[in-house]
Amino acid sequence: MNDKIARPVNGSYGTINGVEITEEVIARLVKNAEDGFPGATFRAPGRPARTDEPTRAVTVRLSESELSALMARAEREHRSRSEAIRTALSEWARASA
Repeated sequence: MNDKIARPVNGSYGTINGVEITEEVIARLVKNAEDGFPGATFRAPGRPARTDEPTRAVTVRLSESELSALMARAEREHRSRSEAIRTALSEWARASA
C-alpha cells in the first residue's frame, strides 16, 4: 500500500475549520457532491464581466517611464491601471473618429 494514504486515528482524520473529519462526514460530503450540491448557488468562474460584449486580454509592453506616468495618473484619478488604459484607448479611438 501507499504510505501517503491518510489513515484515521481513533476514527478521525483530523479537523478542518474545527470540524472533525470522520468516515461519516466524508460519506455525507461525497453524497452531497454526487447529488449535485442541492440548494447551493454558484457564481460563474472568472472575473465579473465589465461589458455585454466578449472581452480579450491583451499584453502591451511599456517602458518604465511610460508605466510610471500611467500609474501616476491612474493614482491621481483613483483608477486601476486597467481602467486608466481602457480610458486612454477609448479617448484615443473617439478622437480619430
